[in-house]
Amino acid sequence: MGIRILCVFLMVVVTPYGWYTAVFGIAAIFLPYVAVVMANVGDDASELEPEHPEFVLTEKPAPKPEAPPAVIQVRETPAVKRRVEEG
Repeated sequence: MGIRILCVFLMVVVTPYGWYTAVFGIAAIFLPYVAVVMANVGDDASELEPEHPEFVLTEKPAPKPEAPPAVIQVRETPAVKRRVEEG
């Protein structure tokens, strides 16, 4: 990141502007990309073999419940209308 900032600084400060200004600009753009790619590609990258899922499972599945769980049902009753008697 420091080199990128230096390239941007040199691109603005160095005068007269010429072909080297473009070089500083291109370096400021592409250096971070190259640095990230080089950081992500390491020597520790190796091909992994797939693991069979049965080897990973160590516990037996939970037993199925014998009876279904109790279900609470809520039913709405129709609204009761009150009769207003005038007397």
